[in-house]
Amino acid sequence: MVVPDKTIFIQGLNFIVMIFLLNVVLIRPIREIIKKRKGLMSDQLEKIEGFNSSAAKKVADYEVQLAEARKAAGEIRNAAKDEGVAQEQAMLAEAGKEASSLIKANRAEIQSEVKTAMEQLTKDVYDYAEKATGKILGQA
Repeated sequence: MVVPDKTIFIQGLNFIVMIFLLNVVLIRPIREIIKKRKGLMSDQLEKIEGFNSSAAKKVADYEVQLAEARKAAGEIRNAAKDEGVAQEQAMLAEAGKEASSLIKANRAEIQSEVKTAMEQLTKDVYDYAEKATGKILGQA
């Protein structure tokens, strides 16, 4: 069994003095360092959150710009397509007019050739009829 004597008070006083000294020399500086680290970490966390929010904003702006660019490209493509269709229709109309005028000219030429051929045949018919009549009458 332990008998308390005056050394127990000395040991207690020694313990309290050591706690006080450790608090002053070791625990307070460590607490200060931990506070500084927490402050530094919170500052860095705020910077990271700010960076993330600005990055998200930039991505959103980029997506908006990309959507606008796609829309503008679609409008340009549609305008070019419409212009191409209009040019195609104009070319087809011009080709139709040219073909129509060419057909009219060819029909007129064919009609004049037919008329010329009919006149020639009519003359030839009279000549052949006279020759045939002459042969028939000359032989009879």
